[in-house]
Amino acid sequence: MHNLVIDIGNTNSKVAVFEDRKLVFFQSLEQPDLKIIAGLVSVYAIVNSAVSSVKQESVALIEFLIANTNYIQFSTRLNTGVKNYYETISSLGQDRWAKVLAVHYAYNRQNCLIIDAGTCITYDVLNTESAYYGGSISPGISMRFKALNHYTGKLPLVKWNREDPVVPQGTDTEKAITNGVLQGIINEVEGFIALNYTNNKDLKVVITGGDAMFLLEQLKNSIFAPHIIHDPYLVLKGLNEVIAFEYVQKD
Repeated sequence: MHNLVIDIGNTNSKVAVFEDRKLVFFQSLEQPDLKIIAGLVSVYAIVNSAVSSVKQESVALIEFLIANTNYIQFSTRLNTGVKNYYETISSLGQDRWAKVLAVHYAYNRQNCLIIDAGTCITYDVLNTESAYYGGSISPGISMRFKALNHYTGKLPLVKWNREDPVVPQGTDTEKAITNGVLQGIINEVEGFIALNYTNNKDLKVVITGGDAMFLLEQLKNSIFAPHIIHDPYLVLKGLNEVIAFEYVQKD
């Protein structure tokens, strides 16, 4: 059985096909392309589908999936066994919830800190009791560069190369901005890990998102390195878990 899942983010969208729980196709797109989606449905004989979106989904896309697959309308009220204590479920991001569900399956009954370094940086905690109380949201790397330029009169908009792992010394204005943003992010991430590690020595730190590779490079020599796992497909796996729960475990 093949499942099609789509993660519509603030910057890019990700499309994946799973054969049960095995990832067999992945592609990142600026926007979901209906021709590509239709091709995947045909080639893989897609049975089930689900979409997570941080913005308004395409009506045409959803109508196509409803007409051609068993479409699950994903929401933060769908649950595969997590005790959700978030106080405003209606405003909980679908992508955040999908990641929690993915981690719940992969690392069941373990303390997990989920870090998503994307447009925003989110920190979510799932404990050994499969209980979720929420986490934190802060501006992502690109957003911080843009904010310094937007809210000041003279500071330039620095173009950051995410492939460059070096944090420069602040020997001129552009380098000072780059140092401040990147070092600030590193300190923030290490601080969140340390805070959760204090009470949970068995902590697993699962990092995902577009800027994850930069963080992994910065953290590779830290004392927390052995606890860190990189999973670029976390949201997609969470969507697939909902399909597995809805159409397999309930049968």
